[in-house]
Amino acid sequence: MTSSSVESLFNVLDETALILQEELSITYLEAIAETAENLFQDGILQDELSDISKKRITKKYQEVNLEKFHTEEIRKAYQLSILKGMKENVQQNHQMTPDSIGLMMSYLIGKFLSEHRSFSVLDPAVGTGNLLSTIINGLSPKEISAIGIDVDDLLIKLAFSGANLQKQQVQFFNQDSLEALFVDPVNAVVCDLPVGYYPNDIRASEYELGLKSGHSYAHHLFIEQSVQHTLPGGYLFFLIPNGLFSSQYSEQLHTYLQKHVHIQGVLQLPLSMFKSEQTAKSILIMQKKAEGVKPPKQILLVDLPKLSNHQAMENILVKIDQWFKEYK
Repeated sequence: MTSSSVESLFNVLDETALILQEELSITYLEAIAETAENLFQDGILQDELSDISKKRITKKYQEVNLEKFHTEEIRKAYQLSILKGMKENVQQNHQMTPDSIGLMMSYLIGKFLSEHRSFSVLDPAVGTGNLLSTIINGLSPKEISAIGIDVDDLLIKLAFSGANLQKQQVQFFNQDSLEALFVDPVNAVVCDLPVGYYPNDIRASEYELGLKSGHSYAHHLFIEQSVQHTLPGGYLFFLIPNGLFSSQYSEQLHTYLQKHVHIQGVLQLPLSMFKSEQTAKSILIMQKKAEGVKPPKQILLVDLPKLSNHQAMENILVKIDQWFKEYK
């Protein structure tokens, strides 16, 4: 992968998006989704564009041949353009999971599902799809059938266009993930848990982790919904706030988890990745209970070093390998 390839594709996405943004009076992020879809379809889908704009955009598209790019180059260029758009219009639900976390998640899923040549993955809070795309690319050449769900129609459109550019087999659903999901249970769930309150008290009351009065924690409900849509013996990989098990209603969550899953591991991410200790996160790994599935002899507990510290990371990966041999 070369930075010049990423940069050249980013420039094409960026410059064509700016033309679409101005002419169609849409946001930059909307324009990125539009131009990505144009590139994938190898044509201009916006009929209302002027002939001059169509010629300018076509000329830019001719500068790149997607067939010559690696999927990771496409993902990174697309991610850069989305990050640019997010800086202009920052919303709390438009935060992107960092690459380093996606790569770590990909590594862990590969370890826990090492015996599977093909498997299914669900991300119930898929956002722009960057986490899911990173995982799929990182696990190549395994055959992965993926499902991404998000309530935000712009984010799901960006995720859809990005998956198309990378030729990834992903089904996307634009809906509230805490409503009924019409998807088959999967081998693995991955999710950067949306933290906060869920406003639909009637729907929340149908969950074991729903509260009898007041708003329930959305992140608790996402965990329960994910467990329900995981195959017996399947795995769940969550990015969780460090205070998940010490916050209000954590006792209720703990009781639920004891009933339905075996906790496999908790990997605390380096504090340097976050603005403050309060916003720090960890990776929680669980396995859904099933006949013949036993809990690990010892839970994998890891304090991850700075991911840029290659020697320290190598030592940690050796420790994780050792855990698989001794305790899994």
